[in-house]
Amino acid sequence: MNNVVTVKNIIEITKGKLICGNENIICSKFSRDTRKIEPGDSFVGIKGENFNGNMLYEEAIQNGAKICLLENIEIPSEVIKKYPDTAIIIVENTIKALQQIAKYKRSLYNIPVVAITGSVGKTSTKDMVASVLSQKYKVLKTKGNLNNEIGLPLTILELQDEEMLVVEMGMNSFGEISLLTNIAKPDVAVITNIGTAHIGMLRFKRKHIKSKIRNIRRTK
Repeated sequence: MNNVVTVKNIIEITKGKLICGNENIICSKFSRDTRKIEPGDSFVGIKGENFNGNMLYEEAIQNGAKICLLENIEIPSEVIKKYPDTAIIIVENTIKALQQIAKYKRSLYNIPVVAITGSVGKTSTKDMVASVLSQKYKVLKTKGNLNNEIGLPLTILELQDEEMLVVEMGMNSFGEISLLTNIAKPDVAVITNIGTAHIGMLRFKRKHIKSKIRNIRRTK
């Protein structure tokens, strides 16, 4: 089993701190949704705009999580005593840690990776490419359009015995494609097209840059 990720690997990769549990536990499926946790899964606490998933670790454990990756929170001693067989790891940033773990797992697989990106048509193109490749190979592909800094790592962490990986990459901020590419290390890239759709924060930054340029010109 050369392609497995253990708690010990996670601690080394993320510089995290093991609060309790065995460092030899194998991390299989990763999930950020406590409602979808299955026995043996690894729970990743993600802090959102309107909620803090890190605070739901007990719910994840009760639903079967064997590993909890959490961001900068204090775990009460009574919780540690209550769940001695669960590995709880504390890191500075769970999203960054998730990306680091996914990059490590990708490095364990010597398989072709196809990345699909573009302004429109990414998901349908991804599905078509995966469908064609699956006629000959066992393929893992991005589910739906989980193509961002969280979705792509979660896809990679599902790798088991697949022979090919087809991932979708989205972008709404500068540098995001570079970040995702550094994690997935694709062998083939498919760009559907490049337009102004779904530019997210790019529109704001473009206006901000233009404003800066105008101000510089006025001072000259």
